[in-house]
Amino acid sequence: MADWTEQGRLAVVTGSAGIGLAVAERLLRDGYGVLLCGVSPGDNAAARERNAGRPIEVVEIDVSDEAAVAGLARRLAGEVAGLDALVNCAGIQTYGTIETTAPADWHRTLTVNLTGYYMMAHFLYPLLKARETAAIVNIASVQGHQNQNNVLAYATSKGAIHAFTRAMAVDAARDNVRVNSVSPGSIRTPLLEFAAREMTPPGGDPEETLKAFGAAHAIGRVGTPEEVAAMVAFLVGPESGFCIGADFPVDGGLGAQLGV
Repeated sequence: MADWTEQGRLAVVTGSAGIGLAVAERLLRDGYGVLLCGVSPGDNAAARERNAGRPIEVVEIDVSDEAAVAGLARRLAGEVAGLDALVNCAGIQTYGTIETTAPADWHRTLTVNLTGYYMMAHFLYPLLKARETAAIVNIASVQGHQNQNNVLAYATSKGAIHAFTRAMAVDAARDNVRVNSVSPGSIRTPLLEFAAREMTPPGGDPEETLKAFGAAHAIGRVGTPEEVAAMVAFLVGPESGFCIGADFPVDGGLGAQLGV
């Protein structure tokens, strides 16, 4: 496998399946060296196999683990002069209302989906601001704007990512580090397939549930991870140089149409 640190532009991406993997592969195509961070050994192994011979390294790490992320940052500081992009994608989907969401599930959801983003940005920020210009993209969700029933912790975490992005963007602009977020609608990922299985009645077909998810969007289908990755590629590139502190929907028109 080629050494990712020898490429002209370097990116760190979290989440080794779904959107994270699609982002990593799009950035590879665009000429970046990529360090891909994932917590699942199976997903990590699959990502390595898919991209054998390309300038990517896949590391196993829990992005919410302070010691692990700090250790990764120390390692990178000894290997690279700076980073051009950080894309935070790693996350989990949980379900529950204020009554049914257990404290442990609440803390786990916020810890992975929000604190994990903070940890990566906090510890890698010195390498990002070492570049003449750099970018951070946080994957949020349409559920941070409007949400379904039974997603209290998940929706809270995604709404918090919007505020986290704006606050960081205002501070980071002085260092020429641009920070934005992307809010996907229903995207065919392992998380969405899990949601479809959870919401399909016993004996039903999860594929039909996925079609119903798609029908709620103006475009009439669910999206692909590659469509989200295209937006991320724009936001980390020079063409988006005046985009700071904004949220970019990739939602197939879900937020544009009334549900009546």
